[in-house]
Amino acid sequence: MAIQRMDNVAIVVDDLDAAVAFFTELGMELEGKAQIEGLYADQTVGLDCVRSDIAMMRTPDGHSKVELTKYHTPAASDAEPRNSPPNTLGLHRVMFAVDDIDDTIARLRALGAELLGEVAQYENTFRLCNLRGPAGIIVALAEQIG
Repeated sequence: MAIQRMDNVAIVVDDLDAAVAFFTELGMELEGKAQIEGLYADQTVGLDCVRSDIAMMRTPDGHSKVELTKYHTPAASDAEPRNSPPNTLGLHRVMFAVDDIDDTIARLRALGAELLGEVAQYENTFRLCNLRGPAGIIVALAEQIG
């Protein structure tokens, strides 16, 4: 038996509205919001008395999703260090293909994103960069050029 698909990537954020605005500006679409609580939530995540709000964002092609989660109880804990470098063990980044990397960077910077390093070119194929977005996550962008 094999998996059917990757359903989504979940990101815990401290400001759900800001995170939704960031991913909307990136080009994702808000699929819906919900409050999550109850025994099934506690059992699923392995915490007691879970109460959270989620926003499900989907890519324009409908194939990929990001679940943004704001925990109310128990309160989210900070990862150490808060803005860990790209070589930290664990989930590294989420990458998106974009039409215009310069325009995308400008729009996301207006929402507080910080460019890590610079825009680099890989051969004559891609322009690539990493940005630090909401909750310190790293979002990579790739623009195909060749």
